[in-house]
Amino acid sequence: MNSLIAKHLPISSLKNVLSLHVLLDYFGAKKLHQITDGTALAATMFQATGSAPGTSGFVNITDLKGGKVGFAATKDADDSGSLSLDATFVKSVKEIPYNISIIQISHVLSNPDAMAPAPAPEATNITDIMSAHGCKAFADTLKTFPDALDVFTSNAEGGLTVFCPTDDTFKSFLPKFKNLTKEEKSSLLLFHGVPIYYSMAMLRSSNGMMNTLATDGKKKFDFEVQNEGQSVTLKTKIVTAKVTGTLIDEEPVAIYTVDKVLKPKEIFKKAEISPAPAPAPEAEAPKSSKHHHKSPPAPPSDDSADSPADSPADSPESDTADDTSEGGERVKKGFWMIVVSVAMVSMLV
Repeated sequence: MNSLIAKHLPISSLKNVLSLHVLLDYFGAKKLHQITDGTALAATMFQATGSAPGTSGFVNITDLKGGKVGFAATKDADDSGSLSLDATFVKSVKEIPYNISIIQISHVLSNPDAMAPAPAPEATNITDIMSAHGCKAFADTLKTFPDALDVFTSNAEGGLTVFCPTDDTFKSFLPKFKNLTKEEKSSLLLFHGVPIYYSMAMLRSSNGMMNTLATDGKKKFDFEVQNEGQSVTLKTKIVTAKVTGTLIDEEPVAIYTVDKVLKPKEIFKKAEISPAPAPAPEAEAPKSSKHHHKSPPAPPSDDSADSPADSPADSPESDTADDTSEGGERVKKGFWMIVVSVAMVSMLV
């Protein structure tokens, strides 16, 4: 394989060359040495992709003298009518008859059409896609941070998944966004991108932590993906957002809408959870006093027995009595009954 690696071919060309090595037919060691008429033309995966011009995706297999088998991926024979062989059969590695056969050959199969660089695919404009499908506020904000937008764009070729907040969601967040520092704003935008392509099927089968475009060493900037049935949620330790829709899901780019702005704990620190009301302080039990508090004096009366001077509450001995003694309670009740009676008489008069 060193000769192939040394050519420094683009990824698209390497895929074509490697796909020339996958035949769409079963060829075990026995079949290779019993080819009808001594030669066969086998279609390869390169031919099946539709990228191969004409018949350049076929491999010629020839049973040679001396028990050898040759392989040629060239399109045409030379002027003498002979076909230049690229490789010869070495040995069988693994065979499951009429299902899969893995054989070793001496050299790499290749031809000019397979090595020709494929036209570069049209770059996916992620901001245009988001703007046209309900994420314009997020896309417009991303455009104001060219460095962050470059990170998204450069990852789009190798694999990118974006979670964009819907317009209403992001607009309601803008007042908080404006209070962040420039670095925090950039990190928050990058936090909505993952440098790997995740189809919806992949998201629904994934549970665990995901790094983001904002991840930088100890600054983790990651979130947890959780799924239950068809529902996918993203947990950041600050908020839990739900994936609500798909804008594009075509490898290598996927863009999904979420119902909340993803807030990293590295910026917002504390979870946005409404604090529970503080429990009401428990009423303290009344403390016993060593000195009895005297009841208010009762109004004067002709009955000397009801005089406050003769009441137990005013006697010196009562200073050491407990507040809950029966005598004290009778005095208090009697006083209030007298007050009520006087008030009622006043009203009648």
